[in-house]
Amino acid sequence: MQASGDGDGIFKWLLDEISRREKEAERSLMHRFNIATELTERCKNEGEFGLVGILVWLRFMSCRHLTWNKNYNVKPREISEAQDRFTNLLQRIYLNQPNDREIVRLLMTHVGRGGQGDVGQRIRDEILVVQRNNDCKGGMMEEWHQKLHNNSSPDDVIICEALLNYIKSGFRVDVYWKALNTNGLTKEKLASYDRPIVSEPHFRADTKEGLIHDLTAYLKTLKAVHSGADLESAIEVLVPPNKAHDFTSTGFNYVCDLSPKLQECLKFVKVHLGDEDIVQLMEKLLESRIELRPVLIANHRRLKDILFLDLALDSAVRTTMERGLKNLNFAHLPEIMFFISLVLENVCLSTVNNEDLIYCTKDWYHICELYKPNDGQWALQTKAILDRLQLVLADRSQCHQNKIQPSAKYLGNLLGIQKSAIDTFSEELIRAGSAAILSALINRFYPILRKVANLGCWQVISPVDVCGVVLCVNELRSIQNKVYRKPTILIATRVTGEEEIPDGVVAVLTPDVPDVLSHVSIRARNEKVCFATCFDPNILRDLKSKEGKSISILVKSANIIIRDISSSNFSFKSFGTQSNHQGLKLRKKAFCGKYAISVEEFTSEVVGAKSCNLKFLRGKVPTWIKIPTSVAIPFGAFEKVLSEDFNKDIAYKISSFYKCLKGGDLSKLQSIQETILRMNAPISLTSELKSKMRSSGIPWPGDEGDERWNHAWQAIKKVWASKWNERAFISCRKANLDHENICMAVLVQEIICADYAFVIHTKNPLSGDTSEIYTEIVKGLGETLVGAYPGRAMSFITKKSNLSSPIVIGYPSKPIGLYSKKSIIFRSDSNAEDLEGYAGAGLYDSVIMDKEEKIVLDYSRDRMIIDRAFQVSLFSRIAEVGKIVEGLYGRPQDIEGVVKDGVIYVVQSRPQI
Repeated sequence: MQASGDGDGIFKWLLDEISRREKEAERSLMHRFNIATELTERCKNEGEFGLVGILVWLRFMSCRHLTWNKNYNVKPREISEAQDRFTNLLQRIYLNQPNDREIVRLLMTHVGRGGQGDVGQRIRDEILVVQRNNDCKGGMMEEWHQKLHNNSSPDDVIICEALLNYIKSGFRVDVYWKALNTNGLTKEKLASYDRPIVSEPHFRADTKEGLIHDLTAYLKTLKAVHSGADLESAIEVLVPPNKAHDFTSTGFNYVCDLSPKLQECLKFVKVHLGDEDIVQLMEKLLESRIELRPVLIANHRRLKDILFLDLALDSAVRTTMERGLKNLNFAHLPEIMFFISLVLENVCLSTVNNEDLIYCTKDWYHICELYKPNDGQWALQTKAILDRLQLVLADRSQCHQNKIQPSAKYLGNLLGIQKSAIDTFSEELIRAGSAAILSALINRFYPILRKVANLGCWQVISPVDVCGVVLCVNELRSIQNKVYRKPTILIATRVTGEEEIPDGVVAVLTPDVPDVLSHVSIRARNEKVCFATCFDPNILRDLKSKEGKSISILVKSANIIIRDISSSNFSFKSFGTQSNHQGLKLRKKAFCGKYAISVEEFTSEVVGAKSCNLKFLRGKVPTWIKIPTSVAIPFGAFEKVLSEDFNKDIAYKISSFYKCLKGGDLSKLQSIQETILRMNAPISLTSELKSKMRSSGIPWPGDEGDERWNHAWQAIKKVWASKWNERAFISCRKANLDHENICMAVLVQEIICADYAFVIHTKNPLSGDTSEIYTEIVKGLGETLVGAYPGRAMSFITKKSNLSSPIVIGYPSKPIGLYSKKSIIFRSDSNAEDLEGYAGAGLYDSVIMDKEEKIVLDYSRDRMIIDRAFQVSLFSRIAEVGKIVEGLYGRPQDIEGVVKDGVIYVVQSRPQI
């Protein structure tokens, strides 16, 4: 793979070659498909970006951004044979390169089937029969005849359909032009052909029935060559019609080795394709695809035709659902669930590497079986499944965008394509796929689910009444370093959960769904910033229309009331941007003279609050609550290592970068981090850490070889380097803290290979209720909970007075879980960790020595979801942990822990902010 000038992934030589040969390709479709065959042969084994380049080129062609014919006469037979060679090649790639099948499917939707022998020649021959039978040898029909002889193209399918509409309407010429214009054919386009069509159709009234019969038959011939994904022609290629062959036969050899059930389904589909009631049609379309599935992954002798049939069925599911959408009764949930099931299964059948979709489908079928009218818990669980499904669809859409758009931009610019067509290229391609209608169904279903679950339009994460000026941004991250001089209400489309809230921002409203316990959520509550997710697109649209205007936000329970106000109603002059952090002090810690210390040596002078809190809990919690064994690399160790002679060049570079950083060049943050990773370890650090870890019962990585110690040393340096991550640096500057005074200890623990990870807030952060414990829990390691991983955790509240009755308030939608083999984790532990009035926790990185494994999660068998007794027992014990730890500290706590084989571990606790 090569990169273009702006660094986007493309196959540059291929796109340059396509551009160079476009003059030749525009002579005729025969030339274009022959070139496509040659170039695809050359790039087919070079990765998917080669096929993407061919796809982009042919889509530009099929959307008429490129010339189809210029000063060259070509027989339809020659075009058909060129198409046949190209689609045969695509068939071989589909069979031999399974990971490229989605791109091949997209390619085939932009290419006709083609065929050898007399298939293309029939286009020439049969138009003469139509003219002779119906006495229409002059005018428009003769002009069309000359075009067909000179250079037939997919436009001829549209022209034939427009003629049929014209004749069936009683020869209304406006119907003719409407059919043409709807499909992109204008008078100017018709007149631009090498053999122009400038006349309008005119037939004798007595030829109506004959023309309808003959043109309908001729349309099948045209579609057989030019419209590979046309359903009717795709069926007839494989399943013979009942009537005897006449001149309209397509010339293909029919195969009758498809299953009887499939043939029966296809016959039903042909007859009922236009039915108003789409229920049975949708079922038969899906049954047909399911029956085709085994044949699609086998080396079938007619695989190409079967592929075209599957593409046509996929498209028919989408268009049928779009047609039936207006008649759906969204108040009748079983009906909507039925159609979502069918469309979801259709998407699964069209997707390669569809493990995540399969798990969503399993959960969906399970929840459909559990349906009870007006059941709030059912609605919550159903919403979570659809949330996850939307995340999967969005992720796949973004993947296609990232994969295809760079090639569209590069090639489009080379070929002089209009900017608007380039900019929307990937978006239009995605919207034409089967996932788009599924997403539309889900979006229509959401408001009903939220109503049943009593969720309302808002989730208020930080309830604060504010006034301010509306500003719309795409990503919160993109403006986190700004300072606003007026109280500002941000409408942010994208919020990951890892961002800082800019100075001057009094509210962040978003359609995104960051975790309630994410960094940005905690920061909002600490800084008294209103933070809420809006689930109503109409409200969001109205808010965006108020950009630049002043509004007030009033939080009432779980709802937000928004009012327009005059800017004169509140003052900007007294507005301060950093009042929450005034008076904060941070004292630099000295190196204690040791590179490693045991838990007994932990004090606030040598390690942060994370380590000290674990020392405090040891021996105080009941024996059924486990505290992991720990050692630490203390404050000042980093500075001591950096001062060693063998690291002096690195120290000099860091000092130089830091000067630039203080001058405002934030790009030097990454340079500092990269330089730190090149530091060398003194022998004394290695030997002291080895001794402390072994004596504490923590495995020493070096026992498995020097390479394992190198991995551990790299992880330690990553923790130190995280002092210079952008979010932490900006946060420190906002709080008027001296960044040089931040010291970083490293807490060293053996990783617990968790079944579940949880975070407890012993005061409900959503309501402020001190009598309630709020908990979020995920499968696997806790990084998916505290990091910026998409989806929501499972959440529940528990009354401290009734720990045995936890109430689930949200089901999980996180698609990915993180799992680790036995390893060591190096946790950041700064002196700013729990500074009063400053939410320093979570700003810095904790690093596992070995890379975690990402697993696509299957909730359908998870006891936490499906076993109510197990759920209640587990959640009650976790809530009890929260109550016990809060009691030890005498104030609300933010507690992180894991569950392994039923045993609960507390890995850290800090005061809740």
